[in-house]
Amino acid sequence: MTKKVLFINQEISPYVPSSEMSEMGCLLPQKIQEAGYEIRTFMPKWGNINERRGQLHEVQRLSGMNLIINDTDHPIVIKVASIPNTRVQVYFIDNDEFFLKRQMTENEKGEEYTDNGERAVFFARGVLETVKKLRWAPDIIHCQGWMSAVIPLYIKTAYQDEPSFANTKVVTSLFQSQMKGDLGDHFKSALAFREVTAELLKPYKKKFDFLELGKLAIDYSDAIVEAGKKVNKTLMKYATDKELPLLKYPGEDFGEAYLDFYNTICPDGE
Repeated sequence: MTKKVLFINQEISPYVPSSEMSEMGCLLPQKIQEAGYEIRTFMPKWGNINERRGQLHEVQRLSGMNLIINDTDHPIVIKVASIPNTRVQVYFIDNDEFFLKRQMTENEKGEEYTDNGERAVFFARGVLETVKKLRWAPDIIHCQGWMSAVIPLYIKTAYQDEPSFANTKVVTSLFQSQMKGDLGDHFKSALAFREVTAELLKPYKKKFDFLELGKLAIDYSDAIVEAGKKVNKTLMKYATDKELPLLKYPGEDFGEAYLDFYNTICPDGE
């Protein structure tokens, strides 16, 4: 049976400026799809994405859901496009308040948005609700970038009984530090959903910075990838101490290494 991989990416080239993460967001799904896997790929619809140039269009049948975060309703808009010169289709999670007329995680002055935590929660839950609506059950969910760091927590708690995710293995890629500050005072309350309670989050600091968010992702992941040359050493040690399956940085010719790693954590027949 064909394996299914869901990629949840913070950045994908060419929709956002080129970086180590955005290039991996583009190339990895392409290589895995070419190897015969069935894939789905998601990213935030950052405000600096040119919809006309990228040929994005709204998917009406998937849009229209509302998520309640910190007692406020937020409608989800789903858009889709295909990465040029590939067969890879990308779903974009959009919302006027969180993404319209904004840059990515920082404003034009290089200041991080104060609601980045709420934006990450909206993105994560938006992806999972959309995958449910697609009636698609991934064997592996691969998270790339801190905007997807709460996905492992939700998969192992709030969504653990959902048929789409009941047997899913979660992989988290670790990159170099990407946040300057923390996610503010309201992030923990924004995370609250079903089994994700204040009690469950007690082991973590009140304010989540890059390290705390990385630890949360590692704690609820089934496997970890060292995705670059300058991965945060503290998080790498944290993952190593957990004795999780770990793919060390495979270099630029990474396709086979990722395929072998996927087969290790999700063997054929499972």
